Amino acid sequence: MDLSTATWADVRDLETNLAVVPVGSTEQHGPHAPLGTDVMTAEGVADAGLERVDRDVVRAPAIPVGIAEEHRQFPGTMWVSEDTFRDYVGEAVESLAHHGFDRVVVVNGHGGNVDALREVGGRLTRNGDAYVVPFTWFEGVGEHTADMGHGGPLETGLLRHLEPDLIREERIDEARAGAADGWGDWTSYVNLAYDAAEFTENGVVGDPVEGDAQRGEELLELAADALARLLEAIAERDISRPERR
Repeated sequence: MDLSTATWADVRDLETNLAVVPVGSTEQHGPHAPLGTDVMTAEGVADAGLERVDRDVVRAPAIPVGIAEEHRQFPGTMWVSEDTFRDYVGEAVESLAHHGFDRVVVVNGHGGNVDALREVGGRLTRNGDAYVVPFTWFEGVGEHTADMGHGGPLETGLLRHLEPDLIREERIDEARAGAADGWGDWTSYVNLAYDAAEFTENGVVGDPVEGDAQRGEELLELAADALARLLEAIAERDISRPERR
């Protein structure tokens, strides 16, 4: 059930304790892909995953702004602090738990959110507010995960499948020409760069040419299947906390 289109009476009559919350970011994804890439991909994977689950699940509205100050040199990028993000996501999940939806998967589309979401999940779970697990879609696509960049083959491919009209195909060559091969500027196993503009000319990491719609379809299948398995596991899991040893 999509909360955005449901009424409160619809929600009242729903017999489930399972919910998903898509989370992304509004940030640059090169000259060819939209600022909302991380939100759109998270929503697309969440919706496809729910279609594969034979049980009722609440689908919350997406959280569109995340931890993305590393892209601040690129116009249109929005961000909040880590503290604000953790508080906002945590309180949004707590509001779902207030209505009985206390098993929650946060479907994430932005790498910068990963650590904060893990902290939120652990805190809410240990406090007994809800059982919360973050799921980052590009970590659930098997061997493709190694090609994850930024505005690169995975995100470009998935959007070419989900929202093909939003990819500026006439800028693909430009995106490829200004892309970095990898994320960061590394010495002695340390990333010396704090902002993306330090190592990528146009914000792209990886080759978007390698992300066609067919690959995007495969990515969606893999990520949605992984999410569906996760939802089933969480629905059946004993979420009581272990006793002190």
